Amino acid sequence: MKRKFLTNLLLLVALNLLIKPFWVLGIDRTVQNVVGAESYGLYFALFNFSMILNILLDVGITSFNNRNIAQHRFLLHKHLSNIVGLKLLFAVVYAVFSLGIAAIIGYGKVQFHLLFFLIINQFLVSFTLYLRSNISALHLFRTDSMLSVLDRLLMIIICSILLFTNITGGIFRIEWFVYAQSAAYVLTTIITLLIVVSKSGRFTVRINRSFALVFLRKSYPYALLILLMAFYNRIDSVMLERMLPDPLGKQEAGIYAQAFRLLDAVAMFGALVAGLLLPMFSSMIKKKEPVAPIVSLAVSLLFVPSVIIAVSSLLYDRDIMELLYHSHIEDSADILGLLMTGFIGIATTYIFGTLLTANGSIRELNYMAAGGMVLNVTLNLVLIPQFFALGSAVASMITQLCTAIAQVVIAMHIFKLRPGRIFVLRMLLFIALVVTAGVLSKSLDSRAFGYFGMIGAGVLAAFFTGMINLKDLYHIIAYKK
Repeated sequence: MKRKFLTNLLLLVALNLLIKPFWVLGIDRTVQNVVGAESYGLYFALFNFSMILNILLDVGITSFNNRNIAQHRFLLHKHLSNIVGLKLLFAVVYAVFSLGIAAIIGYGKVQFHLLFFLIINQFLVSFTLYLRSNISALHLFRTDSMLSVLDRLLMIIICSILLFTNITGGIFRIEWFVYAQSAAYVLTTIITLLIVVSKSGRFTVRINRSFALVFLRKSYPYALLILLMAFYNRIDSVMLERMLPDPLGKQEAGIYAQAFRLLDAVAMFGALVAGLLLPMFSSMIKKKEPVAPIVSLAVSLLFVPSVIIAVSSLLYDRDIMELLYHSHIEDSADILGLLMTGFIGIATTYIFGTLLTANGSIRELNYMAAGGMVLNVTLNLVLIPQFFALGSAVASMITQLCTAIAQVVIAMHIFKLRPGRIFVLRMLLFIALVVTAGVLSKSLDSRAFGYFGMIGAGVLAAFFTGMINLKDLYHIIAYKK
């Protein structure tokens, strides 16, 4: 199982390293530089608004389905026919609620136009993720890896034509960015659906009332969890745009987006690991196999880069933002360091939150997420009026670290996980070495050499402390265990 996890993780990371950095740094960043912080800030706030209510599209179906199909593969055909019907019904509910709440909080004609297409995009994303949950549950990880980058690849092609050719006369509007996403999502959804149908056989779309009630009773705790986590992960920019006067709110949301985009980029890889871990943990728990070896491996593989990324972002925040953006460098640089520190908490959540989800410990996770939502919203209400986007960054960092600690404690209690003294000492030594290397690197004349030297020193520290063991990795890849 460790070998399967690691080999598929390497494929997944390789594909995403080829595609998603270019999307984030080449396309998404260019769009913001072209349209400006205010226009992009409006889009970013609306995008996150649509993300928060996204749970109405899913009500926990995807997470529950991934776990359920991984343990009972023969149910794929039966569930596919019924769940597709449910997803279409929920799409209508989601659209009505989203547009209704948008009207209540005062969105205007421009916001409604963009939001309409973002609602369509969210449905396509949710439907594709559900379809992919069947593919990963069947342990078709290579196929799922290809699909995980398909939408971004299509977006890169479409947006590159619009941005880097003269087809539009050198003009680019934020609406075109949304339309390009819609086209890419439609094609990805169609391709993914065809693959799932090839594995399950033909199906008919239907809504079975009895099935729906039973399924919703089982999945609603997952829905509540996703809703609560969406609030404390995505509410920041919405609150910035709504709480601050126009156009300051849009501008601050745009400044926040500049730093958040980089957090979102590195968090993608944590999400990919979680996507592999969920069906594996589910299968292992059902078979009563020990999960500690996979947990230990995942901690090493995610903790090491999260610490290096956090420390390097804190020390070289301005250098990074100057390289990427044309305006608001000082403000967004301060935000970057805080958000990337919170990434350590996000990476931890991808491991222990996924383990608890696979175990069905949803009640405990919901208590944790409710606390995280209350903490985040309260901090934003207090900090935004005084510190603007920087206040939201502080709120995010504190929330991510606190919720991560809570999940580690819960998982250790339920699974009786006890980290060895040597492992803890290795972690502490690794952190100390990375911080030391980062501080020393700042004394070098070349900022670029200092930054990459610190990254290299961090990787060497991981091997030196044993956080990453080449011999163990070789044996896992070379031999089936």
